[in-house]
Amino acid sequence: MTTQAETSQTDAQTKLSAYAHPERLVTTQWLAQNLGADNLVVLESNEDVLLYDTGHIPGALKLDWHLDLNDQLSRDYVDGEQFAQVMGERGIGRDTIVVIYGDKSNWWATYALWVMTLFGHEDVRILDGGRAKWIAEGRETTTDVPTVEAVDYPVVERDDSTIRAFQADVLKHLGQPMVDVRSPGEFSGELLSIPDYPQEGAMRGGHIPGAKSVPWGKAANEDGTFKSREELEALYQDEQGLAPSDDVVAYCRIGERSSHTWFVLTHLLGFEQVRNYDGSWTEWGNSVGVPVER
Repeated sequence: MTTQAETSQTDAQTKLSAYAHPERLVTTQWLAQNLGADNLVVLESNEDVLLYDTGHIPGALKLDWHLDLNDQLSRDYVDGEQFAQVMGERGIGRDTIVVIYGDKSNWWATYALWVMTLFGHEDVRILDGGRAKWIAEGRETTTDVPTVEAVDYPVVERDDSTIRAFQADVLKHLGQPMVDVRSPGEFSGELLSIPDYPQEGAMRGGHIPGAKSVPWGKAANEDGTFKSREELEALYQDEQGLAPSDDVVAYCRIGERSSHTWFVLTHLLGFEQVRNYDGSWTEWGNSVGVPVER
């Protein structure tokens, strides 16, 4: 007789197999069965950087989006040497399988995956449902921080040319497919930042002319998992008229929410050319002379 847990696991695998690149996701069941496996490292990356210390998946290591992935002087990501250090000190080699999870429906986990993609790390995956689903299922957590033997990670220069857009690229892209993944209030210009966050960081409110409003959270279920491929196709392709062959730019406030949408369009729907404009509204809304629409 098939148990409810077995049925749920089968349903989860069926959902993942429908995506364009199902290899980019793992289920909570898969991760539970593979914890401690050779050549697998699990990273937790949250908006709330203190959350890891309250309890995390056994064996998982913390990846701080601000301290570990961003340069601490210029507004940019770490360079090849810094990235190699961040990876190496977590025991990650170039061929290591990395699974990332986090809070807020994997908002920052997808951001971390996007940054790792800039450095060409081949096998990096997202835990569908992230931290919330793991805990909701009553799975084990711990406050123990694992001891890791550092390894050598090669210095690989970051490639910003294919999945990252700069302001100059966006100016050239005006009139072509673009997705604003912020809240409706930010898109309309009523708000300058995320609802209930400090309303600061931009001199002007509104959106980039021609952008379509598709808040990132529409791609996630209440339990933090990604919506099915059929639901995502209805959201982006049927409602917004986007096509997998389109050249798409996604943006938000600083590039983190748009990493979630970049992941959905690229890996779940198989769009061929999606770039994340990480300068996003904090750059555009403060720039002199760029067009703004309300």
